[in-house]
Amino acid sequence: MDFKPDATQAEITRLAATVLRRDLERPWQALAESGLLALALPAELDGDGLGLAEVALVLTEVGRAAAQVPALAALALGVLPIDKLGSPRQRADLLPALASGAAVATAALHEPSAPMTTHPSTTAVPSDGAWSISGTKTAVPYAETATAMLIPVTMAGGTAVFVVHPRASGVTLVPTRNASESPECTVVLTDVHVTEADLLADGALAAVHRFALAGAVALGDGLLAGALELTTAHVGTREQFGKPLARFQAVAQQIADVYIASRTVHLAALSAIWRLSEGLDADADLEVAAYWLAEEAPKALAACQHLHGGLGVDVTYPLHRYYSGIKDLSRFVGGASHRLDRIGELV
Repeated sequence: MDFKPDATQAEITRLAATVLRRDLERPWQALAESGLLALALPAELDGDGLGLAEVALVLTEVGRAAAQVPALAALALGVLPIDKLGSPRQRADLLPALASGAAVATAALHEPSAPMTTHPSTTAVPSDGAWSISGTKTAVPYAETATAMLIPVTMAGGTAVFVVHPRASGVTLVPTRNASESPECTVVLTDVHVTEADLLADGALAAVHRFALAGAVALGDGLLAGALELTTAHVGTREQFGKPLARFQAVAQQIADVYIASRTVHLAALSAIWRLSEGLDADADLEVAAYWLAEEAPKALAACQHLHGGLGVDVTYPLHRYYSGIKDLSRFVGGASHRLDRIGELV
């Protein structure tokens, strides 16, 4: 296998990095205006007809810049699954607004004490020729500002995913806190009416989980790489006892550990995303990448924090965005123990 990016992918990485460095005041709008949110849209919806591999590059650069934008929700939980699993009408109704940055979609994948559950306790029962959804979802990113939520349910015959508007009758949004202070809600659904037109394709739940994990590890790859770059620059220029911190053996060993963690997460993410984008069985690779992200990235960020000293907790300095972003992503994938259990189930 050859993971070397082609010319298009290299240009996407360069453009995303340039946009995020240049437009610090309006990064989300700038990404939309540059066409980077429309990469996965089909040509008939004015997109580029690309896929996960290219979208992952954008997510990685968002992470590298620690940009506080709804990239994971809009792209990995919105554009990719809707494009892959949505009906022609759903794609036409939802995707153009997502690509323009005018709207955000999200997915409600977690339930109380059940991260990314494959057996939702949220149910859809028949009601007057349609369905009625009831249940509770936790840690739903950008639910308050979204125009569509993907809601996994259990129903007769198995699981399914419905598209639900956050302001639909019977939906209650309860804002919750997280490390990065990005918008997040607990979503309570009480007899929410949905129809056949709101249903995604068969097998949607597994596919949505795959896109979510791929997006999370791509974003986490960028966050860890960005934190490493920031910390390397700091210890290379900050002097103590008349010489740069990087020349002290203990500091060099710690930054080497962060480098190893960053490379491990990067290669695991790259392999998983490549397999998924090629249509190969990627479940084990995604689980391994998510495990490494949840297990190693928080420890690496703690080392970065330590090497910065007091500067690392200064809110005017960017390191706290990387640290909080990694904490939220680790929680998003369910934590290291949960992912290790999932690996055990697969093997």
